[in-house]
Amino acid sequence: MVVVGADTTESIKTLDFGKAFPDRLIQLGIAEPNMISVAAGLAAAGKIPFAATYSVFGSAHTYNVIRQNVAYTNLNVKIFCSHAGLTVGPDGATHQINEDIALMRGIPRMTVLVPADGPETAKCVDAAAAMKGPVYCRFSRTNVPTVTSSEDGFAIGKARVVRDGFDLTLIGCGIMVARCLEAAQLLEREKISARVINLSTVKPLDLATIDRAARETGGIVTAEEHTVVHGIGAAVASAIASNHPVPIAMVGVQDVFGESGEAEELLRKYGLTAEKIVEAAHDVVKRRDR
Repeated sequence: MVVVGADTTESIKTLDFGKAFPDRLIQLGIAEPNMISVAAGLAAAGKIPFAATYSVFGSAHTYNVIRQNVAYTNLNVKIFCSHAGLTVGPDGATHQINEDIALMRGIPRMTVLVPADGPETAKCVDAAAAMKGPVYCRFSRTNVPTVTSSEDGFAIGKARVVRDGFDLTLIGCGIMVARCLEAAQLLEREKISARVINLSTVKPLDLATIDRAARETGGIVTAEEHTVVHGIGAAVASAIASNHPVPIAMVGVQDVFGESGEAEELLRKYGLTAEKIVEAAHDVVKRRDR
């Protein structure tokens, strides 16, 4: 395993890897497309390269290089990107990539991971290193609640039911899994039983778990720190439309850019809260019961 970075090794902590393995961290400066190309070359030479930087630079700025040099050639490159979504905060809209899941899940051969917390991010690293082929993994800058443990199972391509329920299903990824669990507790006070699914693998999608949730609970709410345009909501909606259509609502960033602000302020302003998930759940239950 080797790590290639683009002048962000200190802020995303890959510098610690370099201290332990100084000959296996390659710092390329502010040259993200070159970083991806170097990673592709290392993969072609038999290494397992992890290309790591901020999500906006590791996905949007490098999109065509990833498509041509990594996915098209099916090279074993792992792109692990921090600072995704609105919770980048004060850096503002230019750094708040809310479209990267959409970009990466549209590329053939690309696996897309969105871990819920720190322990699950570590599992994503291990699982990505063990599999062959390109992987994109995105995670947040801000501190998030720990909702998984080292004992929990994890497998690429498998969603995990973290809370059972029967009246509807809440499907979240990344930091929104914790908010789905909070929403489920709020709904429980209203005698509404909500199943919660951690969709840490966006691609390949766990169609069996999603189909079972649609059939058993009759309604779905998705929640993501990402645009609702071609995010997990769109992926889940497409899956259930093909198999077992049920009412669905999507909680996420609408078709807008973000702005500068503190992470929690932005999440509230753009509607990425447990309360908004509860509102969406009420809407889904109402439409289902018409």
